[in-house]
Amino acid sequence: MRFKLDENLPAELLGDLRMAGHEAQTAPEEGLTGVPDPVLAQRARRERRVLLTMDKGIADTRAFPPEQYAGIILFRPPSSGRGVVLAFIRRHLSSILSTDPTGRLLVVSERGIRIR
Repeated sequence: MRFKLDENLPAELLGDLRMAGHEAQTAPEEGLTGVPDPVLAQRARRERRVLLTMDKGIADTRAFPPEQYAGIILFRPPSSGRGVVLAFIRRHLSSILSTDPTGRLLVVSERGIRIR
């Protein structure tokens, strides 16, 4: 799969995805630090990349219709500490990578993965 990581995710996730054989880029690598959600989402859409983020606004399916994207994955960890976020994502990573996100919004929380 091809991924685009929002700047709010730990940089170590990039290495995890690449080690698993996926192509991944970060918003900062592309000079997209601080851009509004619609700009980042449009870039991911145009590049046919699955967007990974913790920005709740991305879950607005009227503004970001999942069927128009390669996939959108919203992480909702229990707290925002960098170590907690990284551990949370790594705990769910294998389930995420075994799910086809195409045209879907996946919301990953402590309760599991909800697909919309």
